Amino acid sequence: QVQLVESGGGLVQAGGSLRLSCAASGRTFSSLQMGWFRQAPGKEREFVAAISRSGGSTLYADSVKGRFTISRDSAKNTVYLQMHTLKPEDTAVYYCAARDGTVLRTTTAHYNYWGQGTQVTVSS
Repeated sequence: QVQLVESGGGLVQAGGSLRLSCAASGRTFSSLQMGWFRQAPGKEREFVAAISRSGGSTLYADSVKGRFTISRDSAKNTVYLQMHTLKPEDTAVYYCAARDGTVLRTTTAHYNYWGQGTQVTVSS
């Protein structure tokens, strides 16, 4: 069983930056494809970014492309989401997710494991 624990959320002004972390345990980290999703109040959970098992491939939602960067550190069993130029519309609970498999996926149904989420609030 995979456990995922997110951290790093908080309140930030528009234009600011935050870095989210997600520590994984319970499985060999390099066997997992990792992703970040977010869910704003009253909206469905949506894809933000994904990274391959090796870290060599990444995928981003159009809404965050050029502002967010996903990365992973195998020595720390951790995946990161660096967020720059934050906007009020980025306000949401951010979830770390993991899945078996090699193809980068953007839908919630493809992910087997989920963290508890961390709140990101961007004030205008």
